[in-house]
Amino acid sequence: PGSDELVPSRYALRVGEIDVLVISDGVFPLPATTLATNADPADLAAWLHDGRQSPDVYKWPLNVLVVRSGGRTVLIDSGVGSEFPDFPQVGRLATRLDAAGIDPASVTDVVLTHLHVDHVGGLLADGLRGRLRPDVPIHLAAAEAEFWASPDFSRNTFGGFPDVLRSAEERFVDLYRSQLRPFEKEYEVAPGVVIQRTGGHTPGHSVVRMASGGDRLTFVGDAVFQDHFDRPDWYNAFDHDPEEAVRVRVRLLRELAATREPLVAAHVSFPYARVAVAGDVFRWVPAIWEY
Repeated sequence: PGSDELVPSRYALRVGEIDVLVISDGVFPLPATTLATNADPADLAAWLHDGRQSPDVYKWPLNVLVVRSGGRTVLIDSGVGSEFPDFPQVGRLATRLDAAGIDPASVTDVVLTHLHVDHVGGLLADGLRGRLRPDVPIHLAAAEAEFWASPDFSRNTFGGFPDVLRSAEERFVDLYRSQLRPFEKEYEVAPGVVIQRTGGHTPGHSVVRMASGGDRLTFVGDAVFQDHFDRPDWYNAFDHDPEEAVRVRVRLLRELAATREPLVAAHVSFPYARVAVAGDVFRWVPAIWEY
């Protein structure tokens, strides 16, 4: 189907025999300070200035995947939905699925990297809610479900949005409780598509590994944000365990730099990238688009 949009919002990749479609849910404007709660304000201002970004508001990319493998169609995360009506730049997944010709009823599995509002909100909105199969299984780490059953927000302020996070999660569980399929450490949701719990960003935060025919791709969820290539030691405002989040991201970035495989991240520039080691930190290597 055609689209009136003047910007690209989806990008197709092949990982061996696995089809991957990266879909932008839009951009999420948040206070720039949410990028790094432990950064010296001058250092954060310099990073934003070097990136030609606003000093006050950073527009977080929000990326979602649709993966097809072995006869299964897997939706990985669901964007923010209509949870922030004052931010029309985000919450576009349902429209963009339609533009890509993807019927939500064709989705055989949903994977959630974690239960923050910008990853489950799409499942609460009319664009997807009611259009998915009523029994579609939703896979997430057991530790994530356990945390949100009685969340502890004492570690940080969660960007000033703890009530929004709690509200979205409670409504999500009320709607989809019977469809949740928790796993402990990892679960193969489709051939070559494996969810692995990492923790850090949230207790049950997970990444999704795709491997087929010698090709690999990792969806790192919220383990890595755009600033973390230069400053992996910066704490994101939404990190539940900031110190563990740093350990997780450094380990992931070092591994991905060594394997040279591409990565997609929920909040790294659309559509995908690679990472290289640059001394004690890392270098973001943007994708060269293949038209």
